[in-house]
Amino acid sequence: MIDILRKRRSIRKYTNKRVESEKVELLKEAVLRAPSSKNINPWEFVFVDEKEIIEKLKSCKPHGVTPLITAPLAVVICADECKNDVWVEDCSIASILLQLTAQTLGLGSCWIQIRKRMFSEEISSEQYIQNVLNIPEKFKVLSIVTIGYAETERSGKSFDELQFEKIRINGFEN
Repeated sequence: MIDILRKRRSIRKYTNKRVESEKVELLKEAVLRAPSSKNINPWEFVFVDEKEIIEKLKSCKPHGVTPLITAPLAVVICADECKNDVWVEDCSIASILLQLTAQTLGLGSCWIQIRKRMFSEEISSEQYIQNVLNIPEKFKVLSIVTIGYAETERSGKSFDELQFEKIRINGFEN
Protein backbone atom coordinates (compact mmCIF):
# COMPACT_ATOMS: atom_id res chain seq x y z
CA MET A 1 0.00 0.00 0.00
CA ILE A 2 2.77 2.48 0.85
CA ASP A 3 4.24 1.99 -2.65
CA ILE A 4 0.87 2.92 -4.19
CA LEU A 5 0.70 6.04 -2.03
CA ARG A 6 4.27 6.98 -2.91
CA LYS A 7 3.47 6.91 -6.62
CA ARG A 8 -0.03 8.42 -6.65
CA ARG A 9 -0.54 11.97 -7.90
CA SER A 10 -3.59 13.81 -9.15
CA ILE A 11 -3.79 13.59 -12.93
CA ARG A 12 -5.48 16.46 -14.74
CA LYS A 13 -4.75 15.53 -18.35
CA TYR A 14 -5.46 12.17 -19.94
CA THR A 15 -4.74 10.48 -23.25
CA ASN A 16 -7.72 9.64 -25.49
CA LYS A 17 -7.36 5.91 -24.73
CA ARG A 18 -10.55 4.44 -23.29
CA VAL A 19 -10.39 2.59 -20.00
CA GLU A 20 -10.82 -1.11 -20.77
CA SER A 21 -14.08 -2.71 -19.61
CA GLU A 22 -12.19 -5.22 -17.43
CA LYS A 23 -10.61 -2.33 -15.53
CA VAL A 24 -13.93 -0.50 -15.23
CA GLU A 25 -15.44 -3.65 -13.69
CA LEU A 26 -12.61 -3.76 -11.13
CA LEU A 27 -13.20 -0.09 -10.31
CA LYS A 28 -16.90 -0.84 -9.75
CA GLU A 29 -16.02 -3.71 -7.46
CA ALA A 30 -13.60 -1.51 -5.51
CA VAL A 31 -16.19 1.18 -4.70
CA LEU A 32 -18.74 -1.43 -3.69
CA ARG A 33 -16.22 -2.92 -1.25
CA ALA A 34 -15.70 0.42 0.49
CA PRO A 35 -16.45 0.34 4.20
CA SER A 36 -19.31 2.46 5.47
CA SER A 37 -20.62 3.37 8.89
CA LYS A 38 -22.80 0.58 10.28
CA ASN A 39 -22.54 -1.11 6.85
CA ILE A 40 -25.44 1.07 5.67
CA ASN A 41 -23.81 1.80 2.28
CA PRO A 42 -25.70 5.02 1.49
CA TRP A 43 -23.57 5.69 -1.57
CA GLU A 44 -24.44 5.40 -5.25
CA PHE A 45 -22.00 5.66 -8.15
CA VAL A 46 -22.69 6.95 -11.65
CA PHE A 47 -20.01 5.76 -14.09
CA VAL A 48 -19.97 8.09 -17.10
CA ASP A 49 -18.02 7.20 -20.23
CA GLU A 50 -20.03 9.06 -22.88
CA LYS A 51 -18.00 12.07 -24.02
CA GLU A 52 -21.11 14.22 -24.50
CA ILE A 53 -22.21 13.70 -20.90
CA ILE A 54 -18.70 14.30 -19.55
CA GLU A 55 -18.68 17.52 -21.59
CA LYS A 56 -21.87 18.61 -19.79
CA LEU A 57 -20.39 17.69 -16.39
CA LYS A 58 -17.45 19.97 -17.18
CA SER A 59 -19.81 22.94 -16.85
CA CYS A 60 -20.78 22.09 -13.25
CA LYS A 61 -18.65 24.88 -11.78
CA PRO A 62 -16.42 27.67 -13.05
CA HIS A 63 -13.10 26.35 -11.69
CA GLY A 64 -11.42 23.05 -10.86
CA VAL A 65 -12.89 20.99 -13.69
CA THR A 66 -9.82 20.74 -15.95
CA PRO A 67 -9.58 16.92 -15.59
CA LEU A 68 -13.02 16.58 -17.21
CA ILE A 69 -11.71 18.09 -20.45
CA THR A 70 -9.80 14.92 -21.39
CA ALA A 71 -11.12 12.25 -18.99
CA PRO A 72 -12.48 9.14 -20.72
CA LEU A 73 -14.24 8.11 -17.49
CA ALA A 74 -15.88 10.12 -14.73
CA VAL A 75 -17.43 8.62 -11.63
CA VAL A 76 -20.00 10.73 -9.81
CA ILE A 77 -20.06 9.84 -6.12
CA CYS A 78 -23.36 10.50 -4.38
CA ALA A 79 -25.44 9.19 -1.49
CA ASP A 80 -28.92 9.07 -0.05
CA GLU A 81 -28.50 11.48 2.86
CA CYS A 82 -31.59 10.02 4.55
CA LYS A 83 -29.90 6.66 5.02
CA ASN A 84 -26.90 7.83 7.02
CA ASP A 85 -25.79 11.06 8.69
CA VAL A 86 -22.15 10.33 7.81
CA TRP A 87 -22.70 9.92 4.08
CA VAL A 88 -19.92 12.45 3.37
CA GLU A 89 -17.38 10.29 5.17
CA ASP A 90 -18.68 7.09 3.54
CA CYS A 91 -18.48 8.66 0.07
CA SER A 92 -15.01 10.07 0.78
CA ILE A 93 -13.75 6.62 1.70
CA ALA A 94 -15.23 5.14 -1.49
CA SER A 95 -13.70 7.96 -3.54
CA ILE A 96 -10.17 7.37 -2.29
CA LEU A 97 -10.49 3.60 -2.70
CA LEU A 98 -11.54 4.26 -6.29
CA GLN A 99 -8.46 6.44 -6.81
CA LEU A 100 -6.09 3.95 -5.22
CA THR A 101 -7.55 1.08 -7.24
CA ALA A 102 -7.13 3.15 -10.41
CA GLN A 103 -3.48 3.67 -9.47
CA THR A 104 -2.92 -0.09 -9.11
CA LEU A 105 -4.43 -0.59 -12.57
CA GLY A 106 -1.98 1.84 -14.20
CA LEU A 107 -4.59 4.60 -14.41
CA GLY A 108 -4.50 8.17 -13.20
CA SER A 109 -7.29 9.92 -11.32
CA CYS A 110 -8.33 13.25 -9.88
CA TRP A 111 -10.92 14.26 -7.27
CA ILE A 112 -13.25 17.11 -8.26
CA GLN A 113 -15.09 18.65 -5.32
CA ILE A 114 -18.81 19.16 -5.92
CA ARG A 115 -20.38 19.45 -2.47
CA LYS A 116 -20.68 23.10 -1.40
CA ARG A 117 -19.63 24.38 -4.83
CA MET A 118 -21.73 26.55 -7.14
CA PHE A 119 -22.64 26.32 -10.82
CA SER A 120 -24.05 29.86 -10.70
CA GLU A 121 -25.22 32.31 -8.06
CA GLU A 122 -28.58 30.52 -7.87
CA ILE A 123 -27.77 26.89 -8.72
CA SER A 124 -25.34 24.62 -6.88
CA SER A 125 -22.96 22.32 -8.71
CA GLU A 126 -24.83 19.47 -7.08
CA GLN A 127 -28.18 20.59 -8.53
CA TYR A 128 -26.61 21.03 -11.95
CA ILE A 129 -25.22 17.47 -11.89
CA GLN A 130 -28.50 16.08 -10.56
CA ASN A 131 -30.21 17.61 -13.60
CA VAL A 132 -27.64 16.35 -16.11
CA LEU A 133 -27.71 12.78 -14.77
CA ASN A 134 -31.33 12.61 -13.57
CA ILE A 135 -30.19 12.01 -9.99
CA PRO A 136 -33.11 12.20 -7.53
CA GLU A 137 -32.99 15.18 -5.16
CA LYS A 138 -32.54 12.99 -2.06
CA PHE A 139 -29.14 11.90 -3.40
CA LYS A 140 -26.42 14.37 -2.47
CA VAL A 141 -23.38 14.65 -4.76
CA LEU A 142 -19.99 14.73 -3.04
CA SER A 143 -17.49 14.55 -5.87
CA ILE A 144 -16.54 13.45 -9.34
CA VAL A 145 -13.47 11.27 -9.74
CA THR A 146 -11.95 11.38 -13.20
CA ILE A 147 -10.05 8.33 -14.40
CA GLY A 148 -7.91 7.58 -17.42
CA TYR A 149 -4.42 7.08 -18.75
CA ALA A 150 -2.15 9.97 -17.77
CA GLU A 151 -0.92 12.08 -20.67
CA THR A 152 2.29 12.74 -18.76
CA GLU A 153 3.70 10.52 -16.04
CA ARG A 154 3.99 12.34 -12.72
CA SER A 155 6.28 11.21 -9.93
CA GLY A 156 4.94 10.96 -6.43
CA LYS A 157 6.04 13.46 -3.82
CA SER A 158 9.49 12.84 -2.45
CA PHE A 159 9.98 11.87 1.17
CA ASP A 160 11.57 15.27 1.81
CA GLU A 161 8.40 17.05 0.64
CA LEU A 162 6.24 15.41 3.30
CA GLN A 163 5.04 17.77 6.03
CA PHE A 164 6.24 15.95 9.10
CA GLU A 165 5.64 19.11 11.16
CA LYS A 166 1.95 18.20 10.95
CA ILE A 167 2.51 15.03 12.97
CA ARG A 168 1.89 15.33 16.73
CA ILE A 169 2.72 12.72 19.33
CA ASN A 170 0.37 12.39 22.31
CA GLY A 171 -1.25 15.77 21.66
CA PHE A 172 -0.27 19.33 20.73
CA GLU A 173 2.49 21.09 22.62
CA ASN A 174 1.50 24.23 24.55
